[in-house]
Amino acid sequence: MPANLTLNALNDLAAKGEIDTVLVCLVDMQGRLMGKRFHVSNFLESGHVETHCCNYLFATDIEMATPDGYASTSWEQGYGDYVMKPDLTTLRRLPWLEGTALVMCDIIDHHTHEPVPHTPRQILKEQIKRAEAMGFTPMMATELEFFLFEKSFDDIRRSGFRDLEPISGYNEDYHILQTTKEEHVMRPIRNYLVEAGVPVENSKGEAETGQEELNIRYADALRCADHHTLAKQAVKEIADQKGHAATFLPKWHHEKVGSAAHIHQSLMSGEDNAFFDAGAELTMSGTMGSYVAGLLKYSADITVFLAPYVNSYKRFLPGTFAPTKIAWSIDNRTAGYRLVGDGTKGVRIECRIPGSDINPYLACAAQLAAGLSGIEEGLTLDDPVTGDVYAMDDVPSIPHTLRAATETLRNSAMLRKTMGDWVVDHYTRAAEVEQEAFDAVVTDWEVARGFERA
Repeated sequence: MPANLTLNALNDLAAKGEIDTVLVCLVDMQGRLMGKRFHVSNFLESGHVETHCCNYLFATDIEMATPDGYASTSWEQGYGDYVMKPDLTTLRRLPWLEGTALVMCDIIDHHTHEPVPHTPRQILKEQIKRAEAMGFTPMMATELEFFLFEKSFDDIRRSGFRDLEPISGYNEDYHILQTTKEEHVMRPIRNYLVEAGVPVENSKGEAETGQEELNIRYADALRCADHHTLAKQAVKEIADQKGHAATFLPKWHHEKVGSAAHIHQSLMSGEDNAFFDAGAELTMSGTMGSYVAGLLKYSADITVFLAPYVNSYKRFLPGTFAPTKIAWSIDNRTAGYRLVGDGTKGVRIECRIPGSDINPYLACAAQLAAGLSGIEEGLTLDDPVTGDVYAMDDVPSIPHTLRAATETLRNSAMLRKTMGDWVVDHYTRAAEVEQEAFDAVVTDWEVARGFERA
């Protein structure tokens, strides 16, 4: 399903007074939409060609602070401009915002006029180009899990993030009665996203109190990431319009199940699924075997892109449907990678490692970097594991702290080869900044544990 506006159509809607605002957006390092609200007349006159933004937007932490240590920009370099170049294939109406359209931008260096290599959309584009040079079109879908809360963002913030009551009182996994009570939020999310050109398949209750899942149809990798980003924005904005908060924090409470963003993926060769071989065991082609072997070999290297924050690692616990081991299995939700659709032309691999806090461009790019390396290296795939993977001591573990994952990223020869030193160093620094911020804070847990007894 493509975006649903052309410039000519936007011009007609503007003339009728139906659209007066255009959101001109980039995706930052954290996967958030940043940008400007254009009056539609100015967008049609010149904004559709380009506009500018400060280059600090790709060197901040999640609080929008400006930490040091980035080679791309700094106070010493003066924080200059980048060019925001609208990708008009993404132009669409946002029906949940009155009179509003949106377009996604690529980022160009103001001086060299080249794409900025460490911007998330460009990182994914480079891996797509790599796949295309090998004769493949990457296809992906991400699942969006999140929690809805009774109160609004502002009310929860004013409570110091302590008044956190989920919108439901019990596990609502596949539960129709409970999710009916939440349709005042979920129905407009589904319908408005479809109107905006985001092909939503369904929503369902997930395996916790107040937890939801939104599923979007398979698409090429770039559209998959665009759909994910737009859907996440819509969930937050529509929930807020209804007086509720929605969080994509992977682990908002230690007693609650976490939220994931599983990535389903395959490669197309022309009109055919390159992962499918009717005569092979499990109908897995040799190409698929090498791709999955690459995912396994390089899972630790790419974990920062699948789990970018300190909180991300609180989700990796046995018995929670979040994986702890780097293994593949057949339709087994205890493994980091799950073979789905064997015996059909839709055979694919699902990565279950990512949490709901991912930047989808970086996570999808990292999966491609690893899988395509497996094909290039001619890797062979070991037999699948069976049973409870959580209990297997002989299976390697996913890095269980951001600190460990950061060191693996820093030293990844594969990522330095496929993404470049500049990108690896940039996101290594981003992970260090997150760890440094956490290490500097005294938590409520520490005070309660040791105030009297230490």
